Amino acid sequence: MNNAADSASEISPEMRAAESDGGGPRPTIKLNVSYGTSHHEVHLPAQSTFGDVKKLLVNKTGLEPEEQRLFFRGIEKGDYQHLHLEGVKDKSKILLLEGNASKERKLEETRKQNEMSKAFEAIAGVRAEVDKLSNRVTAIEVAINGGNKAAEKEFLVLTELLMSQLLKLDSIDAEGEAKLQRKAEVRRVQTLVDKLDSLKARNSNPFINSSNAVKVTTQWETFDSGMENSGAPSDNSPSTKISQDWERFE
Repeated sequence: MNNAADSASEISPEMRAAESDGGGPRPTIKLNVSYGTSHHEVHLPAQSTFGDVKKLLVNKTGLEPEEQRLFFRGIEKGDYQHLHLEGVKDKSKILLLEGNASKERKLEETRKQNEMSKAFEAIAGVRAEVDKLSNRVTAIEVAINGGNKAAEKEFLVLTELLMSQLLKLDSIDAEGEAKLQRKAEVRRVQTLVDKLDSLKARNSNPFINSSNAVKVTTQWETFDSGMENSGAPSDNSPSTKISQDWERFE
């Protein structure tokens, strides 16, 4: 009784409607479908089409109808060919092969996964470099808080190194979670550069109150919005130009 109920539940509403045509139910047959090393059973009216078989195989195989190729007696069958007209009977064997559409979809999914992995790896590399630069910024901060002065060149070098990390982040093609991580790292670098500006002002004038130090406007929002639309950095923004831009703020 349970097997009969399970078989009936597999039949689609369209096939149920077809059963009522002609004044009575049509006989239901069982098909044995081979897909790789897997074997599946489907139950449907004998006068159904191969397209109907594909619909029943979606949940069993994970393949959409357009991703399936069905073969009976070594010949591929079309969606609109009827089972009984092609000689398919109860307990007939059907071969299912994966179509090109499915292969292309899986290739695209693999490509996206590989790109995301590369993005995560690239962001991790930048994060490691920024960790080192952050430690150097912290060392300068400790020295200035202790009443010592830092070499002016150190501010310029650290600023250029941080800007180079921003350019690396800008060149990373990222989506989803990788895009969020990239954005977080961009904000982290921006914060470090802002801190360097404040420390540089205090280093030049030890008597200046850090809370009143003039903060350089670096137009981070412009850079951040550019990250969303731009690709790799353009040729007209080399490190020498970055140095000159920062010197104007001194």
